Parts: sequence; structure tokens; C-alpha cells
Amino acid sequence: MTVNDASQLRDCDVVVSALGESKLVDTPDHDRFAEFKFTRTQVPLVAKMLVDNGFHGKLVDVTNPCDVITSMYQKLTGLPKEHVMGTGTLLDSARMRARVGEALKVDSRSVVGFNLGEHGNSQFTAWSTVRVLGKPVTELAEERGLKLSELEERARQGGYLVYQGKKYTNYGVATAAVRLTNAVLNDARTEMPVSNYREEYGTYLSYPAVVGRDGVVEQLHLDLTPEEEAKLETSATYIKERLKKEEERANNLAQAE
Repeated sequence: MTVNDASQLRDCDVVVSALGESKLVDTPDHDRFAEFKFTRTQVPLVAKMLVDNGFHGKLVDVTNPCDVITSMYQKLTGLPKEHVMGTGTLLDSARMRARVGEALKVDSRSVVGFNLGEHGNSQFTAWSTVRVLGKPVTELAEERGLKLSELEERARQGGYLVYQGKKYTNYGVATAAVRLTNAVLNDARTEMPVSNYREEYGTYLSYPAVVGRDGVVEQLHLDLTPEEEAKLETSATYIKERLKKEEERANNLAQAE
């Protein structure tokens, strides 16, 4: 076992970034960008350490705001885009399936579907992708009087609910990170909604991809509704704008020095 020996990074297959302050910054709407003030200062340091020590494996990002930080890591390390991934809405999608399963009184493993976009407040549930009991969930919701908007909001705010209870989150996101890491190490080629670079949106965001030994080995293309496409575009724009602001801030600091 090796501890605090950065030279060992050269031989690592996977590095997981879980940077964060010991005390999370809280906001009324649980905006994960509240953590950005700290994490944006640490990511360049970690990226430099990876580059300086010859890391050439796969990078899994848990650090918030997940999509922007994942983008920063890829640009700062120069690693191939398919080798840099974020946990994204992997956990949010699981929470959504749990809420749907709970409402329909079925095992959440019988529910399929995804939350897409930012791992944050602009994410949304792509209900057109959700199926359970052999039917689209939209049909079941109409039959049984379910309010999908309420289930979506409960999934979106799941992390904040945990935070309110114990003032930190750990088990859920750790499980998502382990699942993603194992998919890489075992060449599982598992379909999962991780934060991956989507050329058509020009940014990292959560969208289903097949993950294996070479990172993102295949990107899926969902048949979304026009409304869902618009929501995804909105989420992508938000991520890009926040990343652009950070790049401008970093450039201004560099010029000032």
C-alpha cells in the first residue's frame, strides 16, 4: 500500500477526484456552485500533480460543480475527453428510479430511465426514457394519477435532503463513484448517465454512455421530445457559461501576476 507518494500516479489505472471543503457551503436552493469558490482553486493543483507525475489513466470526477470541474480537469491535464468522466447524474438517476418505484410500489431496479444535463439545479428527468412494468411511465402516471413533476423534484433535491439531515453527503455519491470506477476497471461496458463530453452540446454533461476499460467507449443518442431537447440545451448553455466565467477569471488573475 502506498500513501502520499505522487510518483505512483504514473502506474494508476483510475484516479478519483473527491475534492471538497470539510464544511459544505449551504444555499437555499442547494446550488452546487457554492462549492466552486474552493474547488476551482484546488483542481489546477491536482491537475498539475497528475501531469507532472505522468498519469495517463482514466479520471473520475466527483468534485462539485461536477460538469464544470470535469471540463477543467480535461483541459488542464490534456487527457483524451473519453478518459475523463464525472459521476454526473448517475446518483440523481438512481434517486429518480427510487422515487418512481416507491410511487408504483415496485423494486426500483425494475425502473429504467435517466436524469440528464447538469449535476445540479438545471438537470431534469427525461420522462420519455423512463419505463416500468413494461410501459412508459407517462402512461402509468396518467392511469394512476401520479404527478411526475413532484417525483422529479424529489429526485433533484435528494442530495439536499441528506445534507439537511447530517450536514454532509457521502454514501450515495461514493456508491456512484465506485460503480463508475468498477465499470472502467472491469471493462464492464455498462450504460450509465455519467458526465461525458458531448460534441453536439460543446460541453461535459450527463447523458447515457457505455463505460469500459477505455473510458467512454460509446455514446448513446436518445430520442428525446422537443421539450426535453430544449431543457438539455438550456442546461448545456448554463454549464458552458459558468465554465467561460471561470476561464476568464483565471486569465485575469494570470495577467495580474
